[in-house]
Amino acid sequence: MNLIANIQQQCATMATLRRDLHAHPELCFQEQRTADIVAAKLAEWGIEVHRGLGQTGVVGIIQSGTSERAMGLRADMDALPMTEANTFAHASTYPGKMHACGHDGHTAMLLAAAQYLATHRDFDGTVYLIFQPAEEGGGGAREMIKDGLFDKFPMQAVFGLHNWPGMALGQMAASPGPVMASSNEFRITIRGKGGHAAMPHNALDPVPVACQLVQAFQSIVSRNVKPIDAAVISVTMIHTGEATNVIPNRCELQGTVRTFSSEVLDLIEQRMRVMTEHTCAASGLSADFEFRRNYPPTINSAHEAEFCRQVMTSIVGADRVLAQEPTMGAEDFSFMLQAKPGCYAFIANGDGDHRSLGHGGGPCMLHNPSYDFNDALLPLGATYWVRLVERWLK
Repeated sequence: MNLIANIQQQCATMATLRRDLHAHPELCFQEQRTADIVAAKLAEWGIEVHRGLGQTGVVGIIQSGTSERAMGLRADMDALPMTEANTFAHASTYPGKMHACGHDGHTAMLLAAAQYLATHRDFDGTVYLIFQPAEEGGGGAREMIKDGLFDKFPMQAVFGLHNWPGMALGQMAASPGPVMASSNEFRITIRGKGGHAAMPHNALDPVPVACQLVQAFQSIVSRNVKPIDAAVISVTMIHTGEATNVIPNRCELQGTVRTFSSEVLDLIEQRMRVMTEHTCAASGLSADFEFRRNYPPTINSAHEAEFCRQVMTSIVGADRVLAQEPTMGAEDFSFMLQAKPGCYAFIANGDGDHRSLGHGGGPCMLHNPSYDFNDALLPLGATYWVRLVERWLK
């Protein structure tokens, strides 16, 4: 691999910083300590710092030359509300909070690149370093945009990078089009009439109707959505009843819907609503139907994705640059890609062998209590950011 020697020499320092962030995880919109560290490091390297967008967001500005061209590089900073199972020295010191998605590593990689870019400035234009809060459910990207991210810091394109467990160390991936799905939630409250379980004819039982809906929703994917369009409808919660001999008054269904396009999502929401209303009406019941759209699909623009692949190839070689297999996971970088051209790419996190205890209580996958970011990625990720800037702002 063609890694930048200066960045490799700083790898141990960046790993120490990354592990400090891992030991002190902060949830969405609470990333005060993390933002303080990021801002202090940027200022130490002579980088102009702006704070407060999206509450705890940080933006650094590095300028070089005379060109008016500009680009954005984004890293997320927040952790997850879960308890860490790891027992290594840098495990979370905050109960119920954990960096289980690698945002500590994303922050460290962008900081390493920022230090190099500020020192060498071998480009012509402006780089905006976007350290974003609240990716994990808070929509921090959306909030930074609402606070004027792209108005105060005009840029022609924006780029993101996420570690990906299971890919062999040294591999990277970027592809045009949808790479991550939209994230949406539904809540359906079926209202009937309770009664004695031994005399169901005197009641309006919501439970069988709920069971019908769970099954019927799957027919939307198999019979209404085009077979070439990906979609997921998962009912993940059913809440009802308090006693074995009592028919409940109500039953609540909750779950998630994932798609790669707004058109498919519109279809699914409409069909779920109609099915709910008519299935309940057929049994004399009523229902409240709530459908919340959280994150849109993450869709890479073709030119920027190909540009990223070329940069990756120059670093790791063509055989290690993979096609980006779309995932039904969601990512709020999608809001930035709705506003600007760009590319959200993957960098391999390996198979988990970097952990001193192997896989511990589970595989080293994202959102798993035994996850840990692989520090061996730091020089590769930072090199990628630097080369991307140098070529984009050549």
